[in-house]
Amino acid sequence: MSPVLKEHFADYGAFHATPGNKACHSVGIPLIFFAVVALLGHVPLLRAFGFTVTLAEPVILAVTLYYVRLDAALGAMMLIVSAVLATAGRLVPVSVAIALFVLGWVLQFVGHYVYEKKSPAFFRNVNHLLVGPLWILAKATGRA
Repeated sequence: MSPVLKEHFADYGAFHATPGNKACHSVGIPLIFFAVVALLGHVPLLRAFGFTVTLAEPVILAVTLYYVRLDAALGAMMLIVSAVLATAGRLVPVSVAIALFVLGWVLQFVGHYVYEKKSPAFFRNVNHLLVGPLWILAKATGRA
């Protein structure tokens, strides 16, 4: 893990210390991540070789490059997770993706204002919007 990622995780973790907030984020962040990927998967960009490239693929590529710079193994794992979610997201209606997105954010704010009693970390550092999903994956795989 790079020193930059360690610093991000330490800063992020300071905003996510209570069990209630951690539980809300353990569900809410994956819901938001999936919903965003699903929504992007409904925006076609081009068709090539019988496959429709959607906005999800270039966004996943860009985010994966960022993650790999922070930690190659976590970045590779996140690419696999993202590919699975993008595939599943193509099957989810836009209305369902929007509902999951809203539910995920409700859980985030419940976690912060009911349990943590602190504003979300991304209010101070917008980079934490990308750190959150990687933090959840690192926690789930024992790498954080």
